[in-house]
Amino acid sequence: MLTKSELTKQYILETVAPIFNKNGYAATSMSDLTTATGLTKGAIYGNFTNKEELAIAAFKFTIKKIMALIAAHIEQSDSPLQKLYLISDFYKNYYSLSKTYGGCPVLNIGVDANNQNSELLEKVRQVIERIQDQVATIIENGIEAGEISTEINAMQYAKRIDSMIQGAIFMTYTMDDEFYMRDAMNQIDNMITNEIKA
Repeated sequence: MLTKSELTKQYILETVAPIFNKNGYAATSMSDLTTATGLTKGAIYGNFTNKEELAIAAFKFTIKKIMALIAAHIEQSDSPLQKLYLISDFYKNYYSLSKTYGGCPVLNIGVDANNQNSELLEKVRQVIERIQDQVATIIENGIEAGEISTEINAMQYAKRIDSMIQGAIFMTYTMDDEFYMRDAMNQIDNMITNEIKA
């Protein structure tokens, strides 16, 4: 059972996370946050030390939700090779899903924080590294299971897959066209079939 303080904190994060994600750190004002939450500045700062701490907590909150969705999706199979296909399958519908969060947090906050907020940027970098490590682990498990070619450099391919996904997210959002997302995921599927698979 959550305490009243924990419930308030959760409510603040649920409310402000999409605002930070959509508008960016610098463009989000305290009045935007007080209007959206219906809380006073004092009530918000009673739960978070400052705007930066709130922005970081909001980013982590959104990432945690999206990572849980990806994890649940790839748990549909125990096969490392199938897990790679399930990653691309998840992202085929990512555009409409991520819109409910105010956009893709890695892309939005990463671009926004670069040159503006080094602490927030560092959190984005940590998430990217964690994602790439997880994909590399799936590939390594696939090599051990004999499903993935022993010629494959796990981290190199993890970075390549992640770069293709992030590039496709950028193009899809910029052009408001899901073609980029679906086409890139098909390219990843082809790469899995023709290069990665044993």
